Parts: sequence; structure tokens; C-alpha cells
Amino acid sequence: MRRNLQGRERLRPVDLAREHGLSTQAVRNYEAAGILPAAARTPHGYRTYTPLHAQALRAFLALVRGHGHSTATSIMQAVNRDDTEDAFRLIDESHAQLLDDRRTLRAVEAALRDLEPVPEERGETFVGPLSRKLGIRPATLRKWERAGLVLPRRDPQTGYRVYGSADVRDAQLVHQLRRGGYLLEQIAPLVAQVRSAGGVAPLESALRDWQARLSGRGRAMLAGAAALDAYLSGPRAD
Repeated sequence: MRRNLQGRERLRPVDLAREHGLSTQAVRNYEAAGILPAAARTPHGYRTYTPLHAQALRAFLALVRGHGHSTATSIMQAVNRDDTEDAFRLIDESHAQLLDDRRTLRAVEAALRDLEPVPEERGETFVGPLSRKLGIRPATLRKWERAGLVLPRRDPQTGYRVYGSADVRDAQLVHQLRRGGYLLEQIAPLVAQVRSAGGVAPLESALRDWQARLSGRGRAMLAGAAALDAYLSGPRAD
């Protein structure tokens, strides 16, 4: 069921490019990559496009906003080789990733809500008291340290691990996320984000931004789906 590219209207590369503020070379590159169907050629070798090519370009650019350039490219390539099942699989995987990102955000928000404030002047502690406070074994804290999730300093005289207020906060966050079923490798970037933000309070703004980005991706995926459906509904050859 290949699309009928023999409609009356003929478009030049510049006609497709101008609508989106692109260069004509970008349009030619998209065709070469399989994002657009192959264009017909005039007797002199010039490309001629159709409204269906224009719809394909609109679909691709809409998909990019929700799924990213790489996935959008793969989706359009699959559609243009008439493998819509593969295109739908790619879309499903992208939606599943968005859902997983939402779950991660909720887990981080829940973990941060459960953190207990650690006064700076009383924040230093040792592995034994901290492990008892969290209800875990000292070996677990040492395992988290090896994974880079908790970074206590060493007392220069005794060599004992000393956990400052930020270390206690990190240990609490790791503990909450582990209770939520997250793996250490999944937790590492979240702890890094807390550290780079300078603590939990500044991270609240980052979490709001994160939520806004997820919502934006979801909305963009809807727009991309509508544009792709319009392309799939275009004229087809018998």
C-alpha cells in the first residue's frame, strides 16, 4: 500500500523548506535519510515533491518534539518502507519511557518528602549510628559508598568514616529510593542532581521544571501522533 505520489500539485524543495524555516539542503537530507519518500525527478534531474511530502515533513518535525530526533527518524523510516508495525512499536517504546520517567519523578518526590532535616551543627555522625537510624547494616552504607552514592570523609587520626549533614541527606535519599525498588545505578543520577542543586530545597524548583518537561513531552507526543495519522491517512496507490 504505497502512497500515491502522482498528484497534480508539484512542489520544489524550497516550498517545503520555507514553511518550517529550513534550508533546501535540510529537505534533501531528510529525503536521503528516508524521512521523506523518494522524490520524483524532472527530465533535467530536479526534485519535485507533492503535498504528501509536505505532510511527511510536518509529521517528522512534530514527532521530533515529543520523541526526539533519533526516534522520530526511525518512525518515519519505518512508515516510508511500509512497516507501520515497527513504527507503532517505536512509538509505544517512547511512551513507555515517558511513563517510566513519570514514575521516577514521583519516587524522587516521595523520597524527598520523607527526608528528615539534618541540622548542620549536629549533622556529623558515624557509620554505626547512621546505619541504626536508617535500619540498615553498616555494610550496606559501605556498599553505597563504593557506588558513589554516599561520600563520607575520613577522620585523619582514626580513619573512621564521618558523615556530614549532606552525607546523611544522601543516605536517607538512597534509602527511600531503594525501598521504592530502584537499583543503585538508577539512583546515582538522582543523588548527583541533589548534590549539584546544593541540597533538597533548591531541587524542588528543578522537580517542577522536570514535571513541566514531562507534561510538554506528553503534549508533543499527542501532536506528533495527530500529524503522523494525517500522513498515514494520505492518498495511497491502489
